[in-house]
Amino acid sequence: MTDHQPSSKAALRGEPSYVWRAGQERRLAMIRQAAGQRIEGKILEDGCGVGSYLKRLDEQAALAVGLEVEYDRAREAHSKGPAVVGGVGEFLPFPPDTFDLLLSHEVLEHVQDDRQAAIEIIRVLKPGGRLILFVPNRGYPFETHGFYWKDVYHFGNIPLINYLPRAWRDSLAPHVNVYTRHDLENLFSRLPVQYIQRSVIFGAYDNIIARFPCLGKVLRTILHFLEKTPLRNLGLSHFWVVEKTYPARKS
Repeated sequence: MTDHQPSSKAALRGEPSYVWRAGQERRLAMIRQAAGQRIEGKILEDGCGVGSYLKRLDEQAALAVGLEVEYDRAREAHSKGPAVVGGVGEFLPFPPDTFDLLLSHEVLEHVQDDRQAAIEIIRVLKPGGRLILFVPNRGYPFETHGFYWKDVYHFGNIPLINYLPRAWRDSLAPHVNVYTRHDLENLFSRLPVQYIQRSVIFGAYDNIIARFPCLGKVLRTILHFLEKTPLRNLGLSHFWVVEKTYPARKS
């Protein structure tokens, strides 16, 4: 969610966090809590955008590196201080067992091969290292990445597209994936991982609060309360913490 006009890459890559507000601050707190002491280790943000999260992770990390496929965004992220390299999630340019923590924040839905990207994430994590993952929830009533109609892209929050049968939904939004819990379990199946946390969260709705402060704050309070109920399945994003397990010892 952003007040900026959508960029020419909005359909393919999504829109990164340009403005730091309550929603980003909340997610950063969730990242830090899930990371524990790993926040002071070696960190990779896989798809760092313009570096809003990366800059803040760099303040505590022994090493913080961003990976970004879009040159303009990588250059802006690097201008904020951290190291940034070009690349794609399916082929991470790092040796195995390198990072203590890997953040993938609303990125996996945009890659060409999300299963291969998941394999690469686990490959570059150290045993005991953690992936912190945010991806769109198919149960959310709106498709936030826009849609295509007669080959014309329309940006915005579009209601009910995600509730259509998968083939219809994907024909309207072929540029972005969306996930159920089962979809995510399939991504990590047969990989050496354990699940530390699997939840669904609502957004912070900062744009609504900026326009209608009282109404927006009431809405945010109600929706954040729903995260503690079964209605969390209608939330905006999955929030998963996935830990790479240690190799089994040979007897």
